[in-house]
Amino acid sequence: MMRARCRRQWPRNQCRRDCGALVLTYVIIVPVFMLAIMVVIQGALWYLAREAALAAARQGADAARVPGAAAGAGTRAALAFARNDASGYLLGPSATVAGSSAATIQITVSGHIPTFVPGLVIRMSQAVQAPAEKFVAP
Repeated sequence: MMRARCRRQWPRNQCRRDCGALVLTYVIIVPVFMLAIMVVIQGALWYLAREAALAAARQGADAARVPGAAAGAGTRAALAFARNDASGYLLGPSATVAGSSAATIQITVSGHIPTFVPGLVIRMSQAVQAPAEKFVAP
């Protein structure tokens, strides 16, 4: 069908050069287009994981800076938030209080991002630093 139509419209030597050009174009363009879509989706997953880790770190810092808070309250609150509210975006979360002092609280939440490429691990880490609350009489 294609050859019959091709023969009617163009001379014989030009028809042979152009037959199959459309298929070749699709073979080149479709993988590039799919790769571009995968990069956009991976970027969105990276952004969501970054925001989830930051929100979990903020939650942990808010829980740890309260006067009289238990020793591991910040890490527990950060991990609870990351596991319950960010479970699809931040995989394998962990939280530490490294860098904290008596005057400041620092919570760091880490994890990895889901990827399209098997075996590829992209790590994510966000830290929040906040002053410890201290009530002073006027």
